[in-house]
Amino acid sequence: MSDTLPFQAQQDPGDRTSTADENRVLVEATDLTKIYFMGGQEVVALDHATLSIHEGDFLALMGPSGSGKSTLLHILAGIDRPTSGCCVVLGQDIAALSETELAKWRNQYVGFVFQTFNLIPVLTASENVEMPLLLTGLTRRERRQQVETALSLVGLADRMHHTPRQLSGGQQQRVAIARAIATDPDLILADEPTGNLDSQSADDVLQMFRLLNSELGKTVIMVTHDPHAAGSARQVRYLEKGRLLPPGQKPKDW
Repeated sequence: MSDTLPFQAQQDPGDRTSTADENRVLVEATDLTKIYFMGGQEVVALDHATLSIHEGDFLALMGPSGSGKSTLLHILAGIDRPTSGCCVVLGQDIAALSETELAKWRNQYVGFVFQTFNLIPVLTASENVEMPLLLTGLTRRERRQQVETALSLVGLADRMHHTPRQLSGGQQQRVAIARAIATDPDLILADEPTGNLDSQSADDVLQMFRLLNSELGKTVIMVTHDPHAAGSARQVRYLEKGRLLPPGQKPKDW
């Protein structure tokens, strides 16, 4: 299995500084608030969350259902917009981007892994991984090289021509990870990536994230309810009723 990526922004692990605090701030979220209206009722999904994430971090976001962790992740990815507050990612205030600009920015800088895989059933593994590359200026040959390298990295070089229904759940999630890293994003975000997997498949997926973080220098933010999964991260932050708790503090019932 290849342990290098021929991506444009490949980082030499030997160049990484010893601690995240010495690296640049990749994400600066300030007073993020998200309010929904359901049945005429105001629902505060996220309440003035402030968070700094450094290059090379591997952060797990934990908390009870409805605590706001997925809402925070979606805002950081540019999938959702905050009601108020500021979110600067890689020096870009993403709330200032139009929907078209945001889609282009997200495709270039963010890799997102969903709990439900979100693979296109009629496409092969390689075709699914290639999807975000179709929005780039890469040639067909360059796209193929990116796809082959990404699938090799997650251990699925021999499953390139299989459709999702021919793959196990764990293999489907690894295809989803390959798709997320195919464009060589600076930031990898994962929303309950092991939630639908058996324990062995979950361990395989977590190993992929550890590899991406420790050996390839990728910054990873993962939402999870599983303490075992969170144990793969370098740090854990908890949310409770929309509030991001201070470092080291857990919800009262945990």
